[in-house]
Amino acid sequence: MNGPLILAVPSKGRLKEQVESWLRDSNLSLSVSGGDRGYTAELKGAAGISVRLLSPGDIAEALEAGEVHLGVTGEDLLRERGPNIDQNVLLLQALGFGRADLVVATPKSWLDVDTMADLEEVAHDMLARTGRRMRVATKYLVQTRAFFARHGLSDYRIAESAGATEGAPAAGSAEIVVDITTTGATLQANGLKILSDGVILKSEAQLAASRIAAWTQTHMAAAEALMRILEARAFAHASATLIWPHQTGDDNLVRQFESLGASRRPNGLLVPKARVAEISMALTAAGRGPVTVSRPDFVFESQSSGAESLRAHCGRN
Repeated sequence: MNGPLILAVPSKGRLKEQVESWLRDSNLSLSVSGGDRGYTAELKGAAGISVRLLSPGDIAEALEAGEVHLGVTGEDLLRERGPNIDQNVLLLQALGFGRADLVVATPKSWLDVDTMADLEEVAHDMLARTGRRMRVATKYLVQTRAFFARHGLSDYRIAESAGATEGAPAAGSAEIVVDITTTGATLQANGLKILSDGVILKSEAQLAASRIAAWTQTHMAAAEALMRILEARAFAHASATLIWPHQTGDDNLVRQFESLGASRRPNGLLVPKARVAEISMALTAAGRGPVTVSRPDFVFESQSSGAESLRAHCGRN
């Protein structure tokens, strides 16, 4: 694969908006070729990267096939590619948006069905009484079959869903559903309930790399630079800098705070955001102060976990 590194991002919808917002937050922006209907873009703020605009499902397929180097899509779509997806695709960073659960849902009227074990009994009884298998409406065939197999449930058949999966039981085309949900409200509105142990996958958007794409050193360098920017911004979001007039004995205090996740900086401490109040009050209680808290824009560390993972797992073909 000659030319620049190829990054695939969603071409439309809510996930596209979230990806663009995530990139802007790191001072990166998409410049789409051909206007809003274009299928390629330039990533401003990161050199050597060409952006391809695809549907989330096509991004998962392109990553698995090695047609793009990096892509942003839902983990649910990647896992649906099959059980060997981890051999071809490396998850680099969970992005904190695009969250949804893939779940098993049954009619609320099935009062005595709360677990997969209960469902297995219902399926077995249905086959014995009627001679037909319980129908499961879903678009997620691979993950449904794997999950049901892990729970020993075999007396069912897939009713592949092309439309609104949650409506299948009411329409009489299936008894239960396996579907993606964010709040569960749509399932409830259709008279369905999620089994207590029926969460197949807690999905969210992922930045992923193709392990089988043709990686050159130029591609790797561009990907590593991008990862460092994204990681530095994510680290900054989770951190704060504490500064105070230093006194003799501060080294002992700093060592104490390092055990709470703080790290020494030339002008103070970099601390986890959740520990800001705790460490600031400990400093003032020790007679230090005033303590000034500031939020960094980026925190670039000497090591990048994403870059190291890329080097270790990609570009070996």
